[in-house]
Amino acid sequence: MPSLLYLVKQLELAVRSHLDDLVRSAGITALQYTALTVLERHDGLSAAQLARDSFVTAQSMADMVRTLETRGLIRRERNAGNRRELLIRLTDEGRSLLTTFAGPVRELEDRMIGKLTAAQAAEFRHSLVSAWQSLT
Repeated sequence: MPSLLYLVKQLELAVRSHLDDLVRSAGITALQYTALTVLERHDGLSAAQLARDSFVTAQSMADMVRTLETRGLIRRERNAGNRRELLIRLTDEGRSLLTTFAGPVRELEDRMIGKLTAAQAAEFRHSLVSAWQSLT
């Protein structure tokens, strides 16, 4: 029987591959999509915080921010409380892209848990959150 860590990684790789396929038509990657969804939940983050919340390195995030800003999906603005800091915000175009993919991403998630009962799916979500909290 494979280890739980191996199975979690296999699931992550499968989700990322399917998500990459799904958002490719918009000219973005799964990692870029993830960063946009982080901003959807917490708009106005620093690049460092966005990198942490998006599971990428600061260098990768710097490249990603430039790309997403060039595409018009995000904008950077000065933090009123700390003029040296730039905050990253979703643009209307970024929000529109997320709205476009909300249904297909939900369908992917439904496919992932399709063989689970509603109770099993709720327990799976709870277990994933608990496992994550144990390591953070």
